[in-house]
Amino acid sequence: MARTLTYVAKTMVQHSDPNSKLIAENRRARFDYHIEDDIEAGIILEGSEVKSLRLGGSNIAESYASVEGGELWLINGYIAPYVQAKMFGHEERRRRKLLVSRKQLARLWSATAREGMTIVPIRMYFNDRGIVKLKIGIAKGKKLADKRETSAKRDWDREKARLLKHSKRD
Repeated sequence: MARTLTYVAKTMVQHSDPNSKLIAENRRARFDYHIEDDIEAGIILEGSEVKSLRLGGSNIAESYASVEGGELWLINGYIAPYVQAKMFGHEERRRRKLLVSRKQLARLWSATAREGMTIVPIRMYFNDRGIVKLKIGIAKGKKLADKRETSAKRDWDREKARLLKHSKRD
C-alpha cells in the first residue's frame, strides 16, 4: 500500500517544462484596455523567426490583430532578425497569420465590426510542446479617468502590501 501511495505522489508532482516559456508580454494592454475575453491563437512563422524567438528577440507592445478577408492577422509585431540566417532571414515587422477556429474567428469579427472592440495581443509564449502561441484579448479602450483609477488602485495595492510587510516585522 505504501509503495503505491509514494508512486502516485511522485507522478502527481508538476514539473516545469523547459519548452514552456514566456517570449513577450504586452504589459500596457491591461492598462490601456478593459480585456473582456482572451483566446489562445497559433501563429504561422518562418524558421528564422522561431530561432530568433528562442533567443528572446520579440516585442508585441505596439502590435494589434485584425480580421481581414476571413483571416486573422497580427500586425506590427516585431521579431528580431536571426543573424545566422543571413540571406534566408525574415522581415522584422511583417504581417503574420494567426490560427483560430472558425467559431472564434466569427466571434472576433463580430466583436470588432459590430461592437467596436479591439483585438490586442497580451502574451507570446512557447507552450509545453514547444509551439509558439499568442494569447489575444478582445478589449474595449479605457478613457483617461479609467486609466487614472487603475493607476491609483495599483499604487494603493503596492502601498498596502508595503505597510503589511512593515507591520509584520514589528
